[in-house]
Amino acid sequence: MDWLKSLVFVESAGQSVFVLCLVTALGLFLGRARIYGIAVGVIGVLAVGLIFGHFKIRLEHGVLDFARETGLILFVYTVGLQLGPSFVSSLRNHGLKLNLLAIFIVLAGVATVVVIHLLTGLSMAAGVGIYTGGATNTPALGAAQEALKALPGLSAEVAALPGLAYAMTYPFGVVGIILSILAVRWFFRIQVGQEENELAEKENESRRPIHALNLVVRNSNLEGLTVASIPGLDQAKVTISRIRNGQNTQLATPESLVHIGDTILAVGLPEDLEKLRIVVGEVSAEDLREIPGPVSSRRILVTRKAVLGKTPADLQLNDKLGVAVTRIERNGVELIPQQTLAFQIGDLLTMVGETENLDRASKLLGNSPKALQRLEVGPMFVGIALGDLLGSIPVVFPVLPAAVKLGLAGGPLIVGMILSRVGKIGNLVFYMPPDANHMLREAGIVIFLACVGLKAGDRFMEILFQGPGLLWMVYGAIVTLVPLLLAGVLGRMVFKLNYLTLSGAMAGSMTDPPALAFANGMTKSNGPSLAYATVYPLTMILRLVSAQVLILVFGAG
Repeated sequence: MDWLKSLVFVESAGQSVFVLCLVTALGLFLGRARIYGIAVGVIGVLAVGLIFGHFKIRLEHGVLDFARETGLILFVYTVGLQLGPSFVSSLRNHGLKLNLLAIFIVLAGVATVVVIHLLTGLSMAAGVGIYTGGATNTPALGAAQEALKALPGLSAEVAALPGLAYAMTYPFGVVGIILSILAVRWFFRIQVGQEENELAEKENESRRPIHALNLVVRNSNLEGLTVASIPGLDQAKVTISRIRNGQNTQLATPESLVHIGDTILAVGLPEDLEKLRIVVGEVSAEDLREIPGPVSSRRILVTRKAVLGKTPADLQLNDKLGVAVTRIERNGVELIPQQTLAFQIGDLLTMVGETENLDRASKLLGNSPKALQRLEVGPMFVGIALGDLLGSIPVVFPVLPAAVKLGLAGGPLIVGMILSRVGKIGNLVFYMPPDANHMLREAGIVIFLACVGLKAGDRFMEILFQGPGLLWMVYGAIVTLVPLLLAGVLGRMVFKLNYLTLSGAMAGSMTDPPALAFANGMTKSNGPSLAYATVYPLTMILRLVSAQVLILVFGAG
């Protein structure tokens, strides 16, 4: 059995791969367990890593560092790709209050750690671990560890403190967020059913469904004009897709002539369609979509790289192909097509035209669901390299003793967000299939946590029972609960937030999926998820930067 003992305890490249995979597999198996209805999740990987580390099962130093940083990069880069497309729109639509609340939670957490540091003499190397563990933010731990490396004369024992403190405080961080959500509910005597109904009413008011309306031309001033010349059409978000003159139904183009008695089919928002009705005439009793003829509609998927970033005007869909785009569904949201709206991979278009022209459009746009399932590996590595480059750029602030870097945790995150919005650079398409994104994201976080556990495990039990471990747990609970409880009161009393929205924002400000799962479990509404996604990107960046600032300002002592 010497060969087995060697495979587990004798450090080598093969042993490192075996141990890392074993820790990850056992941790994921443990993560399936539930405690009081809450899934252990990725905490299981951290726990198994700590156990292995305690029994002196280690990885080669260089292999451990490489695996840890690679896991961190994969996680934050894929998170950036996932959140980038919706980040700007979420900020514009309903994100100001939620992100102000998230900023408050982050700054309150920083202030709490600083106060503990000043009052108790807690080393900031441990304090930043408590800060990141109490906030359940693993990438921020990586950013803090990078900042520590820049300090001169750093001992191995001090360098290990953030990981140890993180491991001590992370478990209650997950539980504490959920307790805070429950505490807000109890304090304000909140009825979840009532909050769910109120949120549904607001969502219905804000939802802007796209409708179709058949109109008969009665305005004599429109006689002989082209569709593009109809007054107000250039300002309204309305698309005229078909026009019927007598028994002839055809595709409506900007150059199509309008005559008295014609029937037109318009698509747009209800208020814009009503403005068009006032100009055109009256609602028709017939629906052009149900009348047999050469013009039909088809849903076509954008999957071809060559059209990514192109607009309907660029592709001359009306002029060259004889088709019109009447709707665009993107990430589950219906958009009104504009000539200047650029196509993205995965857009689902509703197009109108004759059958042969629709076939040509389908070929031009791709319309291949299988193409969306393929992962382009080259662009992924280009994006990660760009993220590493951005993360290495030092940013100097006059008030700080050293430059701040986004690091391996922040650079790939921001680059991922940017590339997912840009979509394409030259021949490189940065679209990543959702299943591939999920797999890489989960693989990255478990590899990182396994390495954190293995590195911190050899001193974990010693510090827990013979050192300041229990005190660190108390500090971690304070760092978790104080900002969240204050934010709960602020969110309800000042911002007047719906409880379900507030719960999602609280979970998002701590970047904690288990807390989001708990919030979602209270309701059938998607309010918690929307709030979580709205605050997550900004929170992640603030956590990364703040963890580094704590080290740069206060040092490791």
